[in-house]
Amino acid sequence: MLPGATADHERYEVPVSAVGSAPAGSDGSDAAAPEEESSTGDLVLPLAVAGTAIAVAAYGYARRRRRARTRTTPTALPPAARPTAPELDRQARKSLVAADDCVRTSREELGFVEGLLGAEAVAPFTEAVRYAEAELSAAFQLRQAYDDNPTDASRSTLDEIVARCVDAGRRLDAEAAGFDRLRALEQDLTGALGHAEVRFRELTVRTGAAGATLADLGELYAPAASFAVSGQVEQAKDRLVFATTGLNRARQSADLGEPDRAVLHLRAAEGAIAQAEVFVDGVDRLVSALAAAAQAVPDALDEVEAAAVEARERVAEGTGTGVPVGALEGHVRHARAALAAVREEAAAGPYDPLEALRRVAAVSAPLGTVPGAVRLVARCAADAADGFVGTHRGAVGAEARTRLAEARRLLDQDPAEADAFALRARELAERDVRAHGNPYGGRPEHTNGVAGAVLGGILLGDLPDAEAEALTGGAPGSFGGPATRARRGVAP
Repeated sequence: MLPGATADHERYEVPVSAVGSAPAGSDGSDAAAPEEESSTGDLVLPLAVAGTAIAVAAYGYARRRRRARTRTTPTALPPAARPTAPELDRQARKSLVAADDCVRTSREELGFVEGLLGAEAVAPFTEAVRYAEAELSAAFQLRQAYDDNPTDASRSTLDEIVARCVDAGRRLDAEAAGFDRLRALEQDLTGALGHAEVRFRELTVRTGAAGATLADLGELYAPAASFAVSGQVEQAKDRLVFATTGLNRARQSADLGEPDRAVLHLRAAEGAIAQAEVFVDGVDRLVSALAAAAQAVPDALDEVEAAAVEARERVAEGTGTGVPVGALEGHVRHARAALAAVREEAAAGPYDPLEALRRVAAVSAPLGTVPGAVRLVARCAADAADGFVGTHRGAVGAEARTRLAEARRLLDQDPAEADAFALRARELAERDVRAHGNPYGGRPEHTNGVAGAVLGGILLGDLPDAEAEALTGGAPGSFGGPATRARRGVAP
C-alpha cells in the first residue's frame, strides 16, 4: 500500500496492484504496522526524490556555469543588420575601385622587378596578378550587368562583386611578404635604384621626342586627331620632376644608412616613372594608330560603298533582307551621303582618320557589314581610356572603370560597341577628375609634382606634417592588396 491524501488531508490507501506487483512471499504484514511508524516511513520516499532532484539541478547549474567560464568559442551574437541596397551599392563601387588600384599598382612594381631579375624570378607573383585580374574582370562584368538592369538585378549580384574583389585583394596580400623578400630593398637598394635611374634617363629622352611628335601631328592631321593625348607630354614631365626628387632622396637616405626612408622614396619614384611612361606610350601609340587608320580609310570606304550598292539592288529587286524596304532604302541614302563626306574631307587636307573610320563604321552596320579596321579604332580608344584612368586613378570612380572593362571585353566580339564603351569610359573619367579638382593647389610643399602623384594614385592618403619637406601627399603604393599595399609608410 502507498500513502496518499485526500483534499481534506485524510489518509487513504492505494493498493500495490494499482502500480505494480507485490514482492514474492509478502503477506501484507507491513500494512499492519503502527500508524506512527507508517506516518514516518511515508515521508522517506518524497524527501528522497526531492533531495535527488535538488542535487541534480544544482549539479547541472554548476556544470553550465563552469562550461560557460571555460568555453573558447564566442557566444552567439544576434545577426548583424543587413546593409540597405544603397549601402551595398556603395560598398560594391568602393571595392571595385580599391581592387583595380591594387592590381594596377602591383602590375607597375612587378614590371620594375621583372626588368631587373627576369620573368622566371617573378613568375609566382605574375600568376598572382593574373588571378587578381581575372577576378576583377568578372566583378566588372557583373557590375556592368547590374548597371544595365538595375531594377531586375538582385542584392546577390552586389554581394558577388564584393566577394570577387575581396578574393583578388587577398591573393595579392598573400604574396606581398614573398615579394618583399625577393626584392630585399632594405638589405640592398643598389640594384633597384640603379635600374630605376636607367629607366628614368631613357624616359626623359623619350618625353622630349614625344613633344616633337605632337608638333608633327598638328601638321599631318586635323587638331582633333591628337586631342586624346593633348597635355600628356606636360604631365609626363610633371611625373618625372617628382621622380627626380624621389630618386635623389632615395640615394641620399641610402648613403645616410636609412634604408626604410630610402625605400619609401624609391617606391614613390618608381610609381612616377611608370606613369610618365604611360603618358609617353600614349603619344607613340596614337601616332601608329593614326598612320594605320589613314591607310585603312580608302579600303573601308570602298567596302561600305559596295555594301550600299548591293543593298540598293536588293531594294530595287524587292528581295527580303529582314529589314523593311523603306528602312533599308533610308540606310542606303544615309550611308552614301556619309561616305561622300568622308571622301571629301580626306581629299581636302589634314583630317582625323580614326574619326573617319568611326563614321564609316556607324553607317555600315545597318547595311549588314562592318569594316575590319573598326577594331583598330576600338583598340586605340580603349588604350587611351585605360591610360587616362591609370594615371588619374586617385580621382576616377567605379563607373568609368566598369565601362572601360566592358570595352576591353568586347574588343574581339563587337568592336563598334567596344569603341562606344571606351569613349564613354574616357568621358566619365574626365568628369571625375574635374569634380575632384586639385586639393593640393597653392600649397608650397606641393610644387614638385606631388599634386600629380596624388591624382595618379602614386601616393596614398596623407602623411604627417613633419614629413612634408621630404615627401608629401601620402605613403607610396606597393605590390599587394588592400591590407598590404600601403605598408611602405612613413619611415621611422
